[in-house]
Amino acid sequence: MNGWAPGDAMAGPVDITSASVQRGDIIQIGGQPCRVTDLLQLSGGAKRLSFESGELLTMHSRTRLVALRTLRRW
Repeated sequence: MNGWAPGDAMAGPVDITSASVQRGDIIQIGGQPCRVTDLLQLSGGAKRLSFESGELLTMHSRTRLVALRTLRRW
């Protein structure tokens, strides 16, 4: 995944774990891009992600995914 995020902001792929996932990250699940809107810390380092669509995903502490994240310019 790479390219442009909504609003013409430059975005690029980043490797994420439950420790590094952020609100606004876009994760492709089943071929559909899903934007993270909320995070809930669970026991054992896991996190439950909420998406704009209302769907939920639980990331285990060792789960590794690729997300599209808006790149910040300094």
